[in-house]
Amino acid sequence: MAKPRIFVSSTFYDLRQVRADLDRFIKDLGYEPVLNELGNISYGKDEKLEEYCYKEISNVDILVSIIGGRFGSESQHKNNSISQIEVRTALELNKQVYIFIEKNVFSEYQTFLFNKSTNEFKCRFVDNIKVYEFIEQLESLPNNNNIHSFETSQEITNYLKEQWAGLFQRFLQEQPRIKEINLLKGIEGTAKTLNQLVSFLTEERKDKDQAIHDILLSNHPAMEEMRQLLNVNYRVYFTTTDEMNEWLSARGYKTPELNFLFGDENLYEYTLIDNRQKKQFTLKVKKEIFNSEGKLKVFTKDEWRNDYILLTEELFDKKDDDALPF
Repeated sequence: MAKPRIFVSSTFYDLRQVRADLDRFIKDLGYEPVLNELGNISYGKDEKLEEYCYKEISNVDILVSIIGGRFGSESQHKNNSISQIEVRTALELNKQVYIFIEKNVFSEYQTFLFNKSTNEFKCRFVDNIKVYEFIEQLESLPNNNNIHSFETSQEITNYLKEQWAGLFQRFLQEQPRIKEINLLKGIEGTAKTLNQLVSFLTEERKDKDQAIHDILLSNHPAMEEMRQLLNVNYRVYFTTTDEMNEWLSARGYKTPELNFLFGDENLYEYTLIDNRQKKQFTLKVKKEIFNSEGKLKVFTKDEWRNDYILLTEELFDKKDDDALPF
């Protein structure tokens, strides 16, 4: 079962106990912590090590940033520390971000704001004034700048526990609305089709039969079925088997190598391996929705059957796949 992945971003030496407490707290909730010092980030050989930290953020759900008195290791991106770039990356990817600042640092930050124009401000609780400049940038963000001060890691965990419980409760409340939203989307699609038909019938056009065919094809139920089954947020469009194959391939679906020997001759079959969820997804598309030339046949919603396109999933054990080949 997939778990929420929580990236903990901070300098290490001054905040290692806070990081250890957060690691334990996240695991106790049944979530997956991502901390560099515990080997949770996979490093390659083609780029600098810090780049793999930033790439890992694209695979997490939440980033928790802890800001203390140390600037930390400077990034290859000038005038920033690695932990600062981690926060910037999460914000650019629109991840949920929680920011915690040590109480003494946050208090002195207010003094920094009052004196920064004098160029004579001396820091007591941070080793580099860039720490305060970064906090100022975070506070100026129009959204996703959830900032709180703390004295102990217990204050952080208590706050996160309340926040994450609120997220879960909001998720439960929104579930009944999903059917309503899908219904509205269906109505919008039908209205668009009717508007196109009205426009066509009120204007003189050549190739009228082809025009009607194109309008119906653009709202084909196969595309909506594919969009819902694969949980795609954008509009899906294909008119031939080649276009469908190319689109599915771009989403990671592959044709099984032995499909030509053991597959159903009446089906197009595709598989996707999700190592994170340890699942294999199998998509089956009946060939009869295409003509002999591989072009998509026109179907109305009444003519469409739910068994034309099916998606199944099954768990697999990847221990054997992960074993070293020697």
